[in-house]
Amino acid sequence: MDAVVDSHRITLAVHEALEEHGHSRGELIPVLKAVGEALGYLPTLAMVEVARAMQIAPGQVFSVATFYTLIPTEPRGRHVIQFCESAPCHVQGGRLVWETLRAELGISPGETTPDGRWTLLTTSCIGQCDRGPVMMVDDDLHGDLTPDGVGEILERYE
Repeated sequence: MDAVVDSHRITLAVHEALEEHGHSRGELIPVLKAVGEALGYLPTLAMVEVARAMQIAPGQVFSVATFYTLIPTEPRGRHVIQFCESAPCHVQGGRLVWETLRAELGISPGETTPDGRWTLLTTSCIGQCDRGPVMMVDDDLHGDLTPDGVGEILERYE
């Protein structure tokens, strides 16, 4: 998958992130986040380049990058759905909404649709328990979800 981003773009993104955040180990997370944002995700080649530039073992960089879900290490779709799987959302009908969402998209959690439009993720809590079940589509919060409303929400992002 690293072939999706060419080495020149990786080098440029790493250079710009280091210019902005510096080379100290304490800046590793902001550097990785910035590189991931610039490239759309954080490919392995970018992690290796960051490790070389910051003089950190590649394994350490990989461990940090894969620990944080906010730093995607695989390409994501144009729209990212984060579905809350907390107990309050589940009790308020989240399971049926989740099954409908998966059926509409035809993918499982962590996957991206073949057309590159959607990535489906779960999260332990969005912090909107009073509006559950809830999901985020990109930066948009959708609450009080019902199975019947899932298709309509997805259509908004066509």
